[in-house]
Amino acid sequence: MAVARPGLPAATTAGETAGGIPPSAWITALVLVIMPALASDFFLVQVFGWALVLGTIALSLQFLAGYGGMVSLVQMTVAGFAGYMVAILGTSGLTQISLGWPFWLAVPVAILLAVLFGTLSGALAVRTAGIYTIMITLAIAAAFFYFTRQNETVFGGFLGFNGVRAPVFWGIDWRSPVPFYYLCLGWAAIAWGLVVWVVRAPFGLALQGIRDNPRRMAALGFDVTAHRIAAYAFAAFLAAPAGILLTWMNGQIAPGTVGIGPVIDILVIAVVGGLGRPIGPFIGALLYVLLRIFALDALVALGLSGQRFQLLIGLGFLVTVLFSPDGILGLWERARHRWSAPLNRGGR
Repeated sequence: MAVARPGLPAATTAGETAGGIPPSAWITALVLVIMPALASDFFLVQVFGWALVLGTIALSLQFLAGYGGMVSLVQMTVAGFAGYMVAILGTSGLTQISLGWPFWLAVPVAILLAVLFGTLSGALAVRTAGIYTIMITLAIAAAFFYFTRQNETVFGGFLGFNGVRAPVFWGIDWRSPVPFYYLCLGWAAIAWGLVVWVVRAPFGLALQGIRDNPRRMAALGFDVTAHRIAAYAFAAFLAAPAGILLTWMNGQIAPGTVGIGPVIDILVIAVVGGLGRPIGPFIGALLYVLLRIFALDALVALGLSGQRFQLLIGLGFLVTVLFSPDGILGLWERARHRWSAPLNRGGR
């Protein structure tokens, strides 16, 4: 059985379809499509919708880290920037700031500005490596957080924007549970498909080569810096619409959305799910959301502080990294090989 190297596309095995997609993926896709018939409105939006949005933002980090070797902590900031832009350009409860543009104009411009912001952040970060990349992207995230909190003229200050609603068009209120769920699922599927396609395209293969040996790739004539900046631009394009969806889901955008805590949470989600495959961030996001909702309620019911939730997340992160650098997917792969090994020996 062929095993995928972390950060590279999985090789096709006998259990996969001709297109390289395992049957389990088709089953999962079918379950997600019919989920509105199986789950309540609360689970549709607050569990699965939220997990899909966070998973898409974490997917942008997974693309940079897993395929480009660049751990960026600015992805949640890019998503939040898009959320702020759609609130500023569109409509919100802060009418003295919001420009009132129609959604079909505000959303594309917000995405474009967020991609530009992510590209400029990448242009600063790609000239560093390792811990320095982490620190400079964290510095950008922290600077944006404090800027939004202190700027009341443009960003609404500490309270931010409320009343930021999803649009109504084609006779559908897209903030209703079922339409909004499909909106989140649609962009998550598009983002996942784009990553799967890009990593197998010449650009993605070159990016992986730069990750493994940038000097050799430069000697072969590849522009290492340009490829890395382009990777940041692509990752920003993945995160920006997810940031708008997160704003519509909450009905507001505030500095707390782009604070240091959410920035670190996206890193935890990506690492716990697994940086080796694009599906990993969605698994990590679902686990995070389930813990965030039900573990928090359990702690409160036991009379403990809700702040202990972060302790649970931290312990889970440490255990996962300690026993499986490839996250939950790595644990699953090792377990599957252990189960299949006796079967293979018995069949010989």
